[in-house]
Amino acid sequence: MTAVTYNWDFSFLWMYRWLLLKGLGFTIVYTVGSIVFGLVVGLLVGLLRLSKSWLVNFPLVAYIEAFRCTPLLVQIIWFYYAFPVLVGVDIPAHAAGMLVLSLYTGAFYAEIFRGGVISIERGQWDAARAIGMRHIQVLRRVILPQAVKRMIPPFINQSIIQLKNTSLVSTIAVADLLYQGQLITSATYRPLETYTTVAIIYFAILFPLTVGAQVVERRLQKSD
Repeated sequence: MTAVTYNWDFSFLWMYRWLLLKGLGFTIVYTVGSIVFGLVVGLLVGLLRLSKSWLVNFPLVAYIEAFRCTPLLVQIIWFYYAFPVLVGVDIPAHAAGMLVLSLYTGAFYAEIFRGGVISIERGQWDAARAIGMRHIQVLRRVILPQAVKRMIPPFINQSIIQLKNTSLVSTIAVADLLYQGQLITSATYRPLETYTTVAIIYFAILFPLTVGAQVVERRLQKSD
């Protein structure tokens, strides 16, 4: 039985460095954009979820569970191919990708916000209301300042995961880092070096962010 040998050669990738940088730029834009839009959606939905009305909660829970309980890849493909058929409007790939990523992470952010608020002891609500503060005042001045501290670790972790999630938009031909890697592979027939380089780039970005998130979490725990 003969051993299979492979001659690794990464030198050809220098010719495609600008393509990889372009893909990295798209990845960062989609990550930041979906986090910002998701933050807006998550904050709005999370606060509305505090309502005791089932008429308010039912559609919000349906949205959250629909996005949390189905694969993101399926969501991207469905919104790009099926949703335009339902509404009768063509949706560009870049718009469909940003929309799905934002709604997806917004569903997780909503539960992070809601969980942070309800984690604050009920006695603090009662005490603030007893001194004449209105509901909005209690939320803004008493509850949210404490809840935000508890929200930060899961929020950071979810945001880091979001950077990895952006690689799935390559399935609808959005020119992110992974998609550019696919183009390079098609042109050079060197998938091992190409995808290894793509993986190293992702790791070089994600590892420091992960370590930073752990440091922030430990500091928050010490300050309790």
